[in-house]
Amino acid sequence: MTVELDRFVAPDEPRPFSDQTLVDVRAGRATVIGDERGVAVVRDGELEVVVAREARGHGLGTALVTQALTPQAGAGPVPRLAWAHGDHPAARALADRFGWRAVRTLLQLRATIPATAPDVAVPEGFTLAPFRPGDGSPDESDWLRLNAAAFAHHPEQGRMTLDDLRARESEPWFRADDLLLLRDAAGDLAGSCWLKVEDGTGEFYAVAVRPDLQGQRLGGVLMRAGTARLVGRGFEAAALYVEGDNSPALALYRRSGFEQHAIDVQYAAS
Repeated sequence: MTVELDRFVAPDEPRPFSDQTLVDVRAGRATVIGDERGVAVVRDGELEVVVAREARGHGLGTALVTQALTPQAGAGPVPRLAWAHGDHPAARALADRFGWRAVRTLLQLRATIPATAPDVAVPEGFTLAPFRPGDGSPDESDWLRLNAAAFAHHPEQGRMTLDDLRARESEPWFRADDLLLLRDAAGDLAGSCWLKVEDGTGEFYAVAVRPDLQGQRLGGVLMRAGTARLVGRGFEAAALYVEGDNSPALALYRRSGFEQHAIDVQYAAS
């Protein structure tokens, strides 16, 4: 049975699956277990589980995790990591039941979008322009190199491929002019700010600065440029995700007016 994963999205709950999980499901790189009441998705050694509201409290989550952790021919390795989007008490109880421990936190921060656009002073010698998709443009390969370098230690973001990038370009929310590229005097990509606008929220999807230029306040320039793109478009809030232990990024985002809104927790098998 093919299960439509979007049916599990509730307006007042965190989205139950990451963007990369949805990309991998569509590409056939993930295993989906379950039915209309609830599903478990296994991809690349990770597990995500959701149970529909009307089916909760009847042991379905436990049954889905049990099935996902049972070796199956052709289904790839048994997952050793699991995400709890929103850190729901039921997810904590499941982790305890299976002896899994919390190993990572991902914070969602939010800020009010100002009524007027901030001043975006691009440093001398740098230029800021929108992303140009397509085979005739160098922007895709340049952005992938920047992303891999800036997020070299990030378990998901730094591993993005051209196929992953183009899958996102085909999403309904993608707009090329919401991906801003900052280039230095030599024309090399120095940083980027990618916005994802969906469900009334303008998300700072990925903000990257080339490692050799970090600490030169280019992150603040990119944040102001992204904020300026969001002003006047009728969005309720700006949002972003950041690792709970990334102190420099947290300091930048808090200076930009962001406060904690929600938390995702990753668990690992003991």
